[in-house]
Amino acid sequence: MKTKKILHGFLAAAAAVSLILILFLSAFEIAAYSDFGFYEKEYEKYEIQNMLPMKMDDIMDVTEKMMAYLKGDRDELSVSTTIDGKEQDFFNDQDRFHMGEVRDLFLGGFALRRAAAVILVAAVVLLLILKADIRRILPKAYEITVGVFLALVLFLGIAISVNFDRCFVIFHELFFDNDLWMFDPATDYMIRMLPEGFFLDMTIRIGGFFLAFLIFFELICMGLRIWRKKKGIRTAYK
Repeated sequence: MKTKKILHGFLAAAAAVSLILILFLSAFEIAAYSDFGFYEKEYEKYEIQNMLPMKMDDIMDVTEKMMAYLKGDRDELSVSTTIDGKEQDFFNDQDRFHMGEVRDLFLGGFALRRAAAVILVAAVVLLLILKADIRRILPKAYEITVGVFLALVLFLGIAISVNFDRCFVIFHELFFDNDLWMFDPATDYMIRMLPEGFFLDMTIRIGGFFLAFLIFFELICMGLRIWRKKKGIRTAYK
């Protein structure tokens, strides 16, 4: 009986962690790809055209093609455009190398989401086969896991609000084993198009979508608790 309970708990935890990973990675994808109007507003906010001698339509064309490359929809990061009246490739060799590494992170994240989806389905199916009370243990596992994730998010949020620059550097040092992510605005157009403030705003945007997803599923958990409570009351009166 104890072994069965432990197995139920393990499967529920696996399902909860997988779901939250799916929600986070989906929040990232929606934030980055659902509305390119966000990018244009950011470019206007940071007055990118004052630093990058290009028309807004050309900047947006570069942005959409760059994001398509990061998602795996383009094979090469090369975009011919007009800069300061001259036709040229927007990206240089350093851009291509670094963004190739970023692309690997993107594609790795999407692969992780697919794996998490498989684990989630498998865990739920096994719980059903084992006749576990999934209406009780899945919401409980979800809420515990959310608590852990929110504690981590709170810690990161405080760190980012205190010193975003340092967090930005630590992130790159963790995920990249070189310093080619460090660009010179005097010679690199890409860093002019994507200032540090843009990444802070994107981080907040991702967090907003992620929080909305968490709240949505928390409401489902609350609904299940209310349903179980009412069901218990009706059973008691029979």
